[in-house]
Amino acid sequence: MMMSRSIAVAASFPETPKMVHSSPQAQFPRLSSSLYSASSSARILGNSGRAAAVRHLVGSVTRTEGLRFAIVVARFNEVVTKLLLEGAVDTFKRYSVTEEDIDVVWVPGSFEIPVAAQRLGKLGKYQAILCIGAVVRGDTSHYDAVANSAASGVLSAGLSSGVPCIFGVLTCEDMDQALNRAGGKAGNKGSEAALTADYSSMHRVQLLQTGSLFQIYLGTGCS
Repeated sequence: MMMSRSIAVAASFPETPKMVHSSPQAQFPRLSSSLYSASSSARILGNSGRAAAVRHLVGSVTRTEGLRFAIVVARFNEVVTKLLLEGAVDTFKRYSVTEEDIDVVWVPGSFEIPVAAQRLGKLGKYQAILCIGAVVRGDTSHYDAVANSAASGVLSAGLSSGVPCIFGVLTCEDMDQALNRAGGKAGNKGSEAALTADYSSMHRVQLLQTGSLFQIYLGTGCS
């Protein structure tokens, strides 16, 4: 184990109701003016007929302090997955993620990664789950079964837990291809996956903040 703790629906009405031209702050006093200003993703056409700038939620990799990540690593083909793990941890550190904010969970193989990722995501402790493994083609169809199950399983884990689950499982024709992608001439895909996790975690934070504001605006988030 490493040092790291390893759409709007149109409807027609008989009569169009009169619009009350008041500000959202007046209609929803619980929503502060500064909060509303910061959360508006787009502004409707004004009297001038010109649309103001649309806010883009693009994520960030410069403000990762305090965010927690989990890495699920497959032991099968460990000679490859350990290199991918090292690349991932190094990248996390490079973007100010401390070892105390990284938990590493080892599983037998890539087939078992999605179950662990889903459980970790549902804990609510992590901003992203990085899934690392290596599947190398053999003489049977076993490769296709494992590779397809790992890919669909990681996607399902992210959707069901609401936490980004990053697919960092190599699917290669031979061991040379795998090693080339684990720090060789094709780079380190573990490092690339960690960068994606950083980016996705901040994007998720922005979306959660915006979603909460819209819930307040619609009255669904008021207690």
